[in-house]
Amino acid sequence: MKLTIARLAQAAEVGVETVRFYQRSGLLAEPEKPATGYREYSHADVQRIRFIKRAQTLGFNLDNIADLLELDGPQICDVTHELALKKLHLVEEKIAALQSIRDALQGMVLQCESKHERGVCPIIQSLATDEAKGSRKKAASSAAL
Repeated sequence: MKLTIARLAQAAEVGVETVRFYQRSGLLAEPEKPATGYREYSHADVQRIRFIKRAQTLGFNLDNIADLLELDGPQICDVTHELALKKLHLVEEKIAALQSIRDALQGMVLQCESKHERGVCPIIQSLATDEAKGSRKKAASSAAL
């Protein structure tokens, strides 16, 4: 069954501009346009777009996805395993950084909720101290991974 770009996008649950973006990025081939009529796409194109979207959901960037789409042969599992392992380590580092940020914010909120001198904000005081700055720098640099 042949699909127009609009029907392709609908079947893959993306917008037409997403299809065009993938074509410009080299992730999806643009079929030849017949002299009369519209370009025709196949069910394989729908599957390819869905693959790209699922890979993006897992945090793979377009370069990673292009590499995954080009893999073929006996090395495919080793290469994909290595890529997934690297991505997993990055995700774990980001989670640790976010947990550190959460812990710092929870501490600040608890300070604010406890009894304190009226007119003095414990959160502002905490942000102004060198100790808080060091914690934020460490957490922010880890979160930027």
